[in-house]
Amino acid sequence: MTRRKKTRSLADKVTIRTGKRKDYKKWRHENPDQVTSSRRFTQKKRQQRKLQAARKLARQEQGVSLPIHPGSDEKNEKNSEEHEE
Repeated sequence: MTRRKKTRSLADKVTIRTGKRKDYKKWRHENPDQVTSSRRFTQKKRQQRKLQAARKLARQEQGVSLPIHPGSDEKNEKNSEEHEE
């Protein structure tokens, strides 16, 4: 009598499965409208986003503003004088 090869996973062997992770993942994929995040999770994420936005604003206000095109005002003035003549 030959021995069957041992497998690590029982997922392939079992035919009837209820309440398992694969079943739940499949159900979630098929019914996206019924799946919602918990209230605690959404509140936590909203709070994190507020903190992130506040930190970003603080960084922007703390930074030094640099001229985008330094010296372009002088060139524009010279060009406009030439065109007027």
